[in-house]
Amino acid sequence: MSNFDNNPFADPVSDNPFNDPSVTQVTNSTVEPAEQFNPFPAHPTDNLATHTTPASTSTYQPAVLQPSTEPSPQVAAAAAQANLLRQQEELERKAAELDRREQELQSRGPAGKENNWPPLPKSFPIKPCFYQDFSEEIPPEYQRVCKMIYYLWMFNCVTLFLNLLACLAYFTTNAAYGVDFGLSILWLILFAPCSFLCWYRPVYKAFKTDSSFSFFFFFFVFFCQVVVFIIQSVGIPKWGNSGWIAAFSVVGSDKAVGSIMIIVAIFFTVCAVLSVILLKMVHSMYRRTGASFQKAQQELSQGIFTSKTFQTAAAGAASSAAQGAFQGNN
Repeated sequence: MSNFDNNPFADPVSDNPFNDPSVTQVTNSTVEPAEQFNPFPAHPTDNLATHTTPASTSTYQPAVLQPSTEPSPQVAAAAAQANLLRQQEELERKAAELDRREQELQSRGPAGKENNWPPLPKSFPIKPCFYQDFSEEIPPEYQRVCKMIYYLWMFNCVTLFLNLLACLAYFTTNAAYGVDFGLSILWLILFAPCSFLCWYRPVYKAFKTDSSFSFFFFFFVFFCQVVVFIIQSVGIPKWGNSGWIAAFSVVGSDKAVGSIMIIVAIFFTVCAVLSVILLKMVHSMYRRTGASFQKAQQELSQGIFTSKTFQTAAAGAASSAAQGAFQGNN
């Protein structure tokens, strides 16, 4: 009968799922439901931590933009003029530096090395004109012959100086032979530098660069030099040479002067003999180098066409011809 006393429409307590303790704990909590949540509370900092970091106490002040002021035209002109003067001074200084370097390069040889011949003191007003170094510029197989030719040139200069002294002594004994003394001075002034430039430097360059043109130039000039040595050793009177004929013509009247002239005649003969020997040695070396007349012609043509003097002259001639043709057409 107890079952009939219960309300059949009432929810049984044991069947209510919300009576579960875990559910009732959540429903009875103080958390606000979603409908009552306010994203903009009245005091948004209530839930923040009470400890805050104090503001920086740095002494730096905020940047303040100053109003820009335009310079006056006078100030701008003065600044521009000062800038131009400074640039001009800089250009002048660079130009002076370039001139100094150009002078240094001009005082150096073609390879950029400082000239060392003739060996003159640094305080001397005339500076060396050539660079010469056998061990550096001449191949080892040619150094001996090249040095021998250099020594021959030095021996020739000494012989010409002794010839001048012998002709001076000859002139003191007989005033009629003053022409020999004058010509001996001319031969010393003329042959000493010309022999260095005309046959020693060409053969030095030929051994250095294996230049066919330099070899041919040396052969032509040195053959003429051999002829001159022979004439000087013969000693034709009134030619300014103390050779064998002049020496024997004087030895009868003045043995001292005749002895000096005989010594000079011996020196001239040695020069002639050595020159013939060296000419044959250089020719044999030339044949082993593979040089030829065709190579010499090619080197000559290339040297002429690449010469600045030739290019300037050709440009001037072409411009003159063009101007003449233009004027003729007008």
